[in-house]
Amino acid sequence: MKSDTWLKELRKQGYRLTEARRAVVETVAQSPRALSPTDVYNLSKEHYPALGLVTVYRTLEKLEELHLVQRVHQEEGCNAYLSEAEGHQHLLICTECKKAVYFEGDDLGDFFGKVGEMHNFVVNDHWLQLFGICEDCKRIYD
Repeated sequence: MKSDTWLKELRKQGYRLTEARRAVVETVAQSPRALSPTDVYNLSKEHYPALGLVTVYRTLEKLEELHLVQRVHQEEGCNAYLSEAEGHQHLLICTECKKAVYFEGDDLGDFFGKVGEMHNFVVNDHWLQLFGICEDCKRIYD
């Protein structure tokens, strides 16, 4: 299970595996959606009512540092978090329900290299996020 792997990695890094931290890890690991820290807090409190918001932020920060989650930029300007993809993948995010789907696309390295050259940058990496409406939400609005 993904959450068990994450908890083992946190323990290996010297973090105590408290019930609060476990609730945060399980919430994020099991979510198919990009979750804001507030979403993580509200969902995790269902499993551990004594959870503090500081624990959520610290745990998300450490999970990101360990490359277990990645930060997703939302249109509202707030960051959300999502399980890290395996390999180099891009992301589709529903603007209505926040469902996130990874996809493999063409290698865009050459394109981004040319963009970098045009602006005197050396592009080391890229991550593409596309925003739209998923099939389920589209049905609701049709």
